[in-house]
Amino acid sequence: MSIMYSSTRNEQIRLTASQAILKGLADDGGLFVPDHIPSLDVSVEALAEMSYQETAYEVMKLFLSDFTEEELKDCIRKAYDSKFDTEEIAPLVQADGAYYLELFHGATIAFKDMALSILPHLLTTAAKKNQVKNEIVILTATSGDTGKAALAGFADVKGTKIIVFYPKNGVSPIQEKQMVTQKGENTFVVGINGNFDEAQTGVKQMFSDPELAKRLDEAGYQFSSANSINIGRLVPQIVYYVYAYAKLYANGVISKDETVNVVVPTGNFGNILAAFYAKNMGLPIGKLICASNENKVLFDFFRTGAYNKNREFILTSSPSMDILISSNLERLIYRIAGNDAQKNAAFMKALADSGQYEITDEMREQLLEFYGNYAGEQETAQEIRRLYENTGYVIDTHTAVASAVYRKYLKETQDTETKTIIASTASPFKFTRSVMNAIDAKYDSMTDFELADELSKIGNVAVPHAIEEIRSAEILHDTVCEVCEMQNTVKKILGIKE
Repeated sequence: MSIMYSSTRNEQIRLTASQAILKGLADDGGLFVPDHIPSLDVSVEALAEMSYQETAYEVMKLFLSDFTEEELKDCIRKAYDSKFDTEEIAPLVQADGAYYLELFHGATIAFKDMALSILPHLLTTAAKKNQVKNEIVILTATSGDTGKAALAGFADVKGTKIIVFYPKNGVSPIQEKQMVTQKGENTFVVGINGNFDEAQTGVKQMFSDPELAKRLDEAGYQFSSANSINIGRLVPQIVYYVYAYAKLYANGVISKDETVNVVVPTGNFGNILAAFYAKNMGLPIGKLICASNENKVLFDFFRTGAYNKNREFILTSSPSMDILISSNLERLIYRIAGNDAQKNAAFMKALADSGQYEITDEMREQLLEFYGNYAGEQETAQEIRRLYENTGYVIDTHTAVASAVYRKYLKETQDTETKTIIASTASPFKFTRSVMNAIDAKYDSMTDFELADELSKIGNVAVPHAIEEIRSAEILHDTVCEVCEMQNTVKKILGIKE
């Protein structure tokens, strides 16, 4: 059955999957959602025998129903190849009673590679399907990882340009070095004197500016998005939860139809939303455990039903989660509002106008499958050290937030029987200083690359290629602007006169 996509703020809009991927964000500022969540139509026994690529096809064909089998398999083949340093693409590692799903074996050593390796191919295929003549400009904001993964995915892809905005003082040194050394004639990186929420809001405003869209079209361009607001980012993320479940079954860890819990370190809400969609496809997931850092807007939301971004923005050691406006939560709000676009639009207007909204008691009842908690900076560091000292396994700061929250969940619920998957969203090599300082303060005097070498020794893992290649890489992007200058900066990059 063919799936169509509508806006979370206007159900009258109906697009095919390829059109929604091209558009990225609806003109009304809403996010594209499928008109129904399809059911998995392959058994766990069959999935247990499949490679990651085969699993990806079985999941994605259900959502991207206007792509032909040949088109979709070609996109998957190009995405999940030797760019990943493990054959299984997303290996599971058992440590201290949980199963860490390592999503960081791609080109930029973060989970964003899982979707951003395929998005350029989905996008260029979608452009051909829809006879798009304009050059596609990928416009995106990043809190650290999306930027580099998107840049790497789109670098020198014909018919595209990519412009990434990031908070100049809000990412790790490794994250920044990865972005500002990115090669590619079509890549542009801009630091802003502001935080991620301001970068994301600036990008959203450009997407919904009809005058700018007209100017772009006249110049032969059109915007699309590589953020997790793009449905082409979200659908590939569903795959790895299905794959992980099937692998647990294949390895005899779980029996058929046995329920598992999933823990996700959460900022923009896309990754855990993918797990929610997987559950609604029929995957036996019990609790969706939403782990926040000290920017705990989601923790407060799940505890109270009130979403309130009016609070101090805190820079933490898990910068990809330093977010106060979790964009993908809108897709969940739309669903628990009974797929009522008008209701959802009213909540989003309240958020834009006053920075807060509160859902109804009936909506809250639909959130019982979620559990929210958070870990502070000290708890995050302690969890890195605890896991390393107990098992020798080294995790990054974001994964440590998830791991610490999982332990809080166990203490609060005594749910020790349910097997649990923890989404490990970044390599510890991406946050070497925070990770190594957590293990032992003696490492603080080392440089970032000395820390990488030391981490390799104590963790008994090779330094990833992504780190090796930036040791002496040349800085290629040094543009910095104020938040209010973002649109003019884009026009300048594209050669559009004021």
